[in-house]
Amino acid sequence: MATVKKDDRLTSSQSLLCVGFAGVFSKTVTSPLEVVKILSQIGTFHCKRGFMHSFVFICQNEGLRAFWKGNMVSCLRLFPYSAIHLATYKNIVHLHIDEQGDISQWRAIVAGGLAGISAALATYPLEVVETRLIAQNCQEPMYRGLLHSLSIIYRNEGLQALYRGFSLTVLGAVPFSVGCYAVYVNLDKMWQERHVRFTSLQNFINGCLAAGVAQTLSFPFETVKKRMQAQSLLLPHCGGVDVHFNGMIDCFRQVIKNKSVMALWSGLTANMVKIVPYFGLLFSCFEMCKQVCLYRNGYIVSPLSYKLKPGVDQSLGPYELQEFKRYPRNRKSHNAQSSSIGNRW
Repeated sequence: MATVKKDDRLTSSQSLLCVGFAGVFSKTVTSPLEVVKILSQIGTFHCKRGFMHSFVFICQNEGLRAFWKGNMVSCLRLFPYSAIHLATYKNIVHLHIDEQGDISQWRAIVAGGLAGISAALATYPLEVVETRLIAQNCQEPMYRGLLHSLSIIYRNEGLQALYRGFSLTVLGAVPFSVGCYAVYVNLDKMWQERHVRFTSLQNFINGCLAAGVAQTLSFPFETVKKRMQAQSLLLPHCGGVDVHFNGMIDCFRQVIKNKSVMALWSGLTANMVKIVPYFGLLFSCFEMCKQVCLYRNGYIVSPLSYKLKPGVDQSLGPYELQEFKRYPRNRKSHNAQSSSIGNRW
């Protein structure tokens, strides 16, 4: 999957802030595609006539603001998800690195999958709320905001409703990881050079390819998960889901029986269209935030360019660099005091 590259010149809080801001911006811009994708997965009447018609139908029936349904919850979920994912990933990788500090590509992908499952478990109720907000008609809302939605779901359906479909996150991580690995092991052949020499553009293309393949393979699990999150007998039209089911296996069976096998990939077009702008904005916003942080930390001469500041050791961490800057001042002050004492004597 496409990820931003870690830079040791940033503090942990700066890295989280850069990832969070970039994620919020890219999610907000591509929210219309996300709404169409989820409505197609659920099977609501909005998306019965294809990808392009869905935009027109949603706009006519609910207005432009419908394209940002659930976006606030999605953005709020991003920060705890990123923090837990980063911390879990670091701990897992630390257990599997060799004496040289390296880790195989397969182990790194598995570590990312396990970290993703841990982060999803902690933030899953927010994902359920996001799905419910998107599935409802914003002109006649039953849920109004995050806290109201959590309260209504918990009171009427119980705690288990906030974790309905989570097992599909675990199952979907398997084909997702396989898809990532299948792409990354063939990158050297595709570019005909070692991965350590890839440019930023090549890494961006690699990330989009990995995301496209991995998400396509895991998409049926994602579709069934969204249907399970949305379905409720207490909601109008059972939450908009076009087939009724009892549990995960029955949902797979009913979708295939009443629709077709290809219905498990409903919304894939919107998802594929979303990949390039989403990751393009994610990478560019992250780089802009990183430049500001590097400038504040004293590594570059301007927040508008990556021109390195002369005389600064780029291998030092931010705290080490600050200590290094303070040390010459303290040494000069000590020398000045010693010279003053010598003069007096």
